[in-house]
Formats: sequence, C-alpha cells, structure tokens
Amino acid sequence: MISEFQADAIAKVPGARVVAFCDKVKAAADARAAQFGGAVYTNVGDLVGNPDIDAISICTPSGLHLEAAVAAAAAKKHVMVEKPIEVTLDRVDQIISACRSNGVRLGAIFPRRFMDSSQVLKNSIDTGRFGTIVLADVYIKWYRTQEYYANGGWRGTIRYDGGGALMNQGIHGIDLLQWLMGGVEKVSAFKATRAHTGIEVEDVAVASLQFRSGALGVIEGTTGAWPGAKIRIAISGSNGTVIMEDESFLTWQFRNETAEDENIRKRFSQADALLSGGASDPRAISSEGHRRQFEDFVAAIREDRPPRIDGAEARAAVAVITAIYRSATEHRVITVE
Repeated sequence: MISEFQADAIAKVPGARVVAFCDKVKAAADARAAQFGGAVYTNVGDLVGNPDIDAISICTPSGLHLEAAVAAAAAKKHVMVEKPIEVTLDRVDQIISACRSNGVRLGAIFPRRFMDSSQVLKNSIDTGRFGTIVLADVYIKWYRTQEYYANGGWRGTIRYDGGGALMNQGIHGIDLLQWLMGGVEKVSAFKATRAHTGIEVEDVAVASLQFRSGALGVIEGTTGAWPGAKIRIAISGSNGTVIMEDESFLTWQFRNETAEDENIRKRFSQADALLSGGASDPRAISSEGHRRQFEDFVAAIREDRPPRIDGAEARAAVAVITAIYRSATEHRVITVE
C-alpha cells in the first residue's frame, strides 16, 4: 500500500524519478509500474544491479527490511526505509552498519516530523518557551478492523510486524514525541490484546515515561478505539502549554506572549488534514509528508550529508517501543537502550 504513496511523492520531487518496482509477486510490481512507469523486477538482487538506480526505498513488511537494505547497500545504492526501520534493535543496527561500511546514505520515513506544526512546536521547546517542561504525552487512539489484520498476512505477527498498535501505528506519534522532547530515558508499561483475535501482538498499550530532561509523560496507543481519533500530543511546562492534534494546535498558550503567537494560533487552528485520515483508514492520508522527506533525502545525497532522519534517528523510536514491550512482559522499569 505505502509504495503507491511513496511513488507519488517521489514524482513530485524535482530531479527525482521512479526507475523500477520490485516485488516477488510480479502482479504487484506490474500494477505499480502501470501507474508510475519504470521497469519491473521480482528479485532484489536483479533490482540493485541496475546501474540507472541511485537509491532504493523499502516498503516490504517491517520484519523484512534488513535483507533488502543490506543488498542495496552492498550494491552501493542509497537506502530509504519505511517505518519502523526494523523490528528489533539488532536488525536496525545491522542496517546502519551495512550502509555505513558501504558509504551510502540511509534514511527512514517519519513524515510527521516534516509537518510545519511539528517544526513550530519543536522550535518552541528548543528555545525554552515552556520553561521547565513537566509533562509530555501522546495519545494514539486509532482503529483497525479484524479484516485489516487477517488480509495482510504479515500484520499482527511478531516476526514481520514486530509488534502491534505501538510498533506499526503508534510509532508515528511515539517518534514525534521522543524527538520533540530530546529522548526517553525510562519506561514502565502494560500491554494487552482486547479488540482483535488471532493476532500475536498488542492492540492496546500504555506506558509511563521519564525523558532524558527529567520530565515525565505518558504514551497511550491502540487500534481498538472505534471510530479512530487524531494523534494528540500535549506538552506542559512552567511557562506554557501546547496541545496538538495532527497538524492543528488546540491550545497554544505561553506565559510570555509574543507577537507571533496569535499568528500561530490562526495558522494552525484548522490546519490542512494531511494525516488525520489514517486514524481509521491507512489509505486516507496525503503523500505530502513523504514528498517533503524525499526532497530532503535527494538533497542529502547531492550535498553528501546525512538526511534529517537517518538510521540513528529512526532507531530511537524502535528503542522506546521495544523497551515498552520488555517492561510490559517483565513487569519492571526498563531503561531505553
């Protein structure tokens, strides 16, 4: 599914074009090539042997990212990987190592960091407008049908999905929160499977957090909350509070008001809903976030610099989520690796 959004995004980036599609199910690659043009492959080894390809983007099930990434890196192709970059830290680290040792750039998809509202909020945190931040929370109350898991084959499995409501869906909000706050230090969590049957992973989880800054927080994530709600992030400090739902600010209040604050409230009071449809339908999103990220990735390759979200940046969200899973299983506080 996500390959369609990626190809649409790439086509909108100046100087970039889709060269080929690869899927072991040939009909799937044929369908994408019919939409966007390009050659068709059914074997990754043949794909990366094409000299016209400078980079590949991996849209396979999450637990199969490693193999394609290593093959691409070994062929000296730059690598972009859909979220999560992989499902265990060991597999993430193997991707990072392969790209580093072969001298290629590695990027990973987290479109929410590229939204204007996220950038404005990050700047307000980094410039100290909140004073001492005391609480920082994210709530991902999404909905997925039973058929969503049954029809995917790989979804809801530990091997290929790596987890459930947090690793697949909640990772968007979790990554955004940990990036905004400068990293999570410790977690204490519970998880359960309540709204779906026949899956190996959680469809609901909650975690208490201690950030590296000393602030505390909460993660709530589920795919069992019909009809699905926008991702909400709340940041509260001694000098201000902001509540953000997807790209909009419900609250933007600081003790020391600036002239720009009213403009921010007006601009983001009803921001373009590029992301909110994903709460109940994974296809109901815009490709704009991907476009912005691929634009940065292309620039990073040309300028010989790391992309804004490289392997180490993408690793952070996986580290938080796997620590939550450990905490829920071992019933103790876990320090995030």
